Amino acid sequence: MKKYFITGIGTDIGKTIVSAILAEYLKADYWKPVQAGNLENTDSMLVKSLISNHESIIFNEQFLLKEAMSPHAAAKREGLKIDIDDFKLPESNRQHLLLEGAGGLMVPLNDWLLMIDLIGHFDAEAIIVIKNYLGSINHSLLSIEALQRKNIPIKGIIFNGSSQLESEEIIQKFTDVPVLFHVPEFTKINKKTISDFAMTLPKDIL
Repeated sequence: MKKYFITGIGTDIGKTIVSAILAEYLKADYWKPVQAGNLENTDSMLVKSLISNHESIIFNEQFLLKEAMSPHAAAKREGLKIDIDDFKLPESNRQHLLLEGAGGLMVPLNDWLLMIDLIGHFDAEAIIVIKNYLGSINHSLLSIEALQRKNIPIKGIIFNGSSQLESEEIIQKFTDVPVLFHVPEFTKINKKTISDFAMTLPKDIL
């Protein structure tokens, strides 16, 4: 089974939409280990609502934290302790399992564990979602460097939203990480949008 950890260069980058596209494209199972806040409409619920295939399994989160804040702080407020040994991969029979992080790579889960550490723990390949904004080049290069320092394999980059060619080219030039595809800025996001876009992707991306 191939495991892909969907991470981003920050918060609200589009990881969940990308996860839905990949789940539809690969007929992959999906798991978000940590959800912090928005428990009435979690990322897992959103992915489930956006995919059309009946093969993907959406696994329950390991931690559902009430506060929309850093998991280490949200857990402390609930009297919880998050440790690396708490995280065990769900039993998936699919060829691909998608794991979605919370926030960016350096989000703390406790006083010594960061989100990036989960990728190595799961022996997964990273897929980095990048959205163009002022400062995104810096955040992209730092994120990629952090993964490389920990010898975490990077499957590729997915750009999300409005295109900024100069930014995208310079990120590729400095990192030499392949671009898997570019998600346009959808006017509507629903099952049809996700399904139609997934069908446009070549079969050999992943």
